[in-house]
Amino acid sequence: MERRKHGFFSALQGLSPGRSRSKSLAMYPPPVGRSGGKVLAPLVEGPCTGDAVGEGRKAGWGEWVRAQLAKAPLAGGHRSWDLRLLLGVMGAPLAPVHVCAAEPLPHLSIKDTPIECCLAQYILQQYTAASGGVKLLRSIRNSYAMGKIRMLASEFETATKVIRNRNASRDSQPGGFVLWQMAAEMWYVELAIGTCKILAGCNGKIAWRHTPWLGAHAAIGPARPLRRVLQGLDPLTTASMFSNAQCIGEKKINGEDCFILKLGTDSQTLKARSEGPAEIIRHVMFGYFSQKTGLLSHLEDSHLTRIQSNSSGEAVYWETTISSFLDDYRPVEGVMVSHSGRTVVTLFRFGEMAMSHTKTRMEEAWTIEEVSFNVPGLSMDCFIPPGDLKCSSVGETCELPLREKEKTATPSFNQAKVAHVTE
Repeated sequence: MERRKHGFFSALQGLSPGRSRSKSLAMYPPPVGRSGGKVLAPLVEGPCTGDAVGEGRKAGWGEWVRAQLAKAPLAGGHRSWDLRLLLGVMGAPLAPVHVCAAEPLPHLSIKDTPIECCLAQYILQQYTAASGGVKLLRSIRNSYAMGKIRMLASEFETATKVIRNRNASRDSQPGGFVLWQMAAEMWYVELAIGTCKILAGCNGKIAWRHTPWLGAHAAIGPARPLRRVLQGLDPLTTASMFSNAQCIGEKKINGEDCFILKLGTDSQTLKARSEGPAEIIRHVMFGYFSQKTGLLSHLEDSHLTRIQSNSSGEAVYWETTISSFLDDYRPVEGVMVSHSGRTVVTLFRFGEMAMSHTKTRMEEAWTIEEVSFNVPGLSMDCFIPPGDLKCSSVGETCELPLREKEKTATPSFNQAKVAHVTE
């Protein structure tokens, strides 16, 4: 058994982020359009504040998605635009606030503490105990997880029409992901569906993402944990995330009574994450902890972005809601890990005209195949950002080569700036 374990770790070291990153793009070439030439408009992480590039040049991000759905309904099967939408929104969203798992969890204190915060601290103590105990969780230096996923754009709605996917089992896109993590502030993930693949990571100071259709770009604002690790893979980071939360009530989730913890992002962090005409108004996360088991059963966050149009002077609002259900908790080396779950994402666009809105619904189901802790050979060098990300100094916001090129690019390309709805 020990020999087999060493063999697995030896193979895993050969697949570490530092060694596999150079081969990633060659293995997953970017998708091409039907003509075999230029690719479709890049959807990136969220809605464009101006015109889209390429096929969607005369329409905004939401209008371009609606046009594609009108031309080819959801039952049309594999399409590169569909994969980009799914990966851009659901691939690697970030948590609301920065977390450092090295900081101690708050002790239960009644004096000068609101009752809502006291209840939240008590619930988190029960959660960490049910997950394996603080001592065991703090002994974990790093972790590795591999899983399978299926993604689907299931519904698109306008003010006058609703298009639903009635062949979900046939049209869902299968894929997989590999995740490495060293504490809450250092992580790296590779996620692929079909021929599309995204890479994302964080070295503790900079969170970044790489897509074949856009290249490497940094997340705006402070570095934050990957939301996927909060979905039952890292109890200590989850407890640290909700350490400043409040208990706001109870609710039944899948027949189980759960406590609800609410975590809001402070105004300073929201301001740091805003850029140009895109203003992050709100990012709130809710954690539903089972009263029976003490474990996290449901995770939901709501993210609202306001985009001011320079041409018309009117504002457009994008609300992103991500709702995840966690199932099949099993112990891995003493730590309770959720081995399956599902996520529903809703993108709601409104504003401009009173009767104008669009809503896109996407779904993801995942299963965890392998989980290991304290993997030998995993070091800080595995979380170095790509070389095409430029930073003026350590700890400062990255200036990307892409943004430098925008100064001399064509007008249509200049207008394709993105509000990071999932960041």
